Amino acid sequence: MNPERGTLSSGGGSALPAAPSTPAAIVDEFLRLLMIPDPASARRFVAPGLSIRFTGGRMMQDPAQCAAFNAGRYRWVRKRVAATETVAGGTPEATVVYSIGTLYGEWPDGTPFEGNAYVDRYLVSHGRITRMEVWNDSAEWLLARAGLATL
Repeated sequence: MNPERGTLSSGGGSALPAAPSTPAAIVDEFLRLLMIPDPASARRFVAPGLSIRFTGGRMMQDPAQCAAFNAGRYRWVRKRVAATETVAGGTPEATVVYSIGTLYGEWPDGTPFEGNAYVDRYLVSHGRITRMEVWNDSAEWLLARAGLATL
C-alpha cells in the first residue's frame, strides 16, 4: 500500500516483500498486482481452476482476462480499499475475504472519475484464491453518462 491510505499501487524499492500469510494479505497483494496491472505476478496467488465472475455475469479464469476487461472499459482504473474483511469461521480449506472500497481512474475518453463503489468477494483455499466475484457501480455510471439513468 502506498502512503495514501488504502490505495493499492506499485511501489519502488529493491527488497522483496515477505509472502502474504493470511487470506486477507493474499487478497490485498493479488489486488495490488492486478491494479498495476501485472496479471502474470498476480497469477502466483490463484489456484488452478480459478473462477472469476465479473459484474454482469462475465466469467473469466485468469487475472489477464480481468486486466484485458478493465483495459476495454477504462483508460485506467485503480481501487481505493476501504476495508479488507475476513469472514469468521474460515478454515485453511475455505476462507471468504471481502475487499470493499471505491474505484477511481479515467473513462476511455479521458474523463476522470472517483467514488465508484465496489465489493469483491474471494474464496481462499490453502493460500490461493479459488474464486473471485466482482461487483461495482461502473455500469450504472456508464448508463448515467449516456443519459439512460440518473445517479
